Amino acid sequence: MLGIGMSVTSTEPRVPDGPATRDDVEKALQGRPPFVRFAGWNLAEADFSRLDLWGCTFTRCRAGRADFSFCDLTESRFESCDLNNTHWHGATLSSAVFQDCKLTGARIADARTLGLVFERCLLINAQLHKFSFRKTTLDTIDFQGADLTEADFREATFTNCNLRDANVTHARFEGADLRGADLGNLRLADASRFKGAVISKQQAAVLLSGLGLKVI
Repeated sequence: MLGIGMSVTSTEPRVPDGPATRDDVEKALQGRPPFVRFAGWNLAEADFSRLDLWGCTFTRCRAGRADFSFCDLTESRFESCDLNNTHWHGATLSSAVFQDCKLTGARIADARTLGLVFERCLLINAQLHKFSFRKTTLDTIDFQGADLTEADFREATFTNCNLRDANVTHARFEGADLRGADLGNLRLADASRFKGAVISKQQAAVLLSGLGLKVI
């Protein structure tokens, strides 16, 4: 944690010619200050598993299919990055921030995610089994087709989010505010999955229309 009045010293290593390798990243981290900023790097399909990337910032990086398994990414930031089909198994993502990122098909399993924040991100078809979003504010997150089985959304607030075709089997929504979420063509058989959540009159009308009822 930074104290009041403390400044952040960071370095921005030179962008490699062509796709970056694990060696390129390790060299950039050698003798580093607490924060390193990778801007515009091509990290696609590289193996960064088990690297210490604590406090690093990734801006406008292309990292499709990269492997961040078991990395320490505590307090890291990803800004406007392509992270499609990336792997994060066992990663430490405590207090990490993803802003305006593409995470379609990403696999985040058995990771430490306390304080993790997603803002304006695509998580289409992402694998988020047992992921905890408890008490978080989800703003402009696209979960379409995502695996959210056993995810924890208790007391979460959804704003401009998409849950169409997401697998929410055994997910928990007690106290969640779903009025800002697109639930798709919600059917009565699906309603029990959102037990304890708050929905809008419009969403209720869609639900009841399946029974031939109208909400006035």
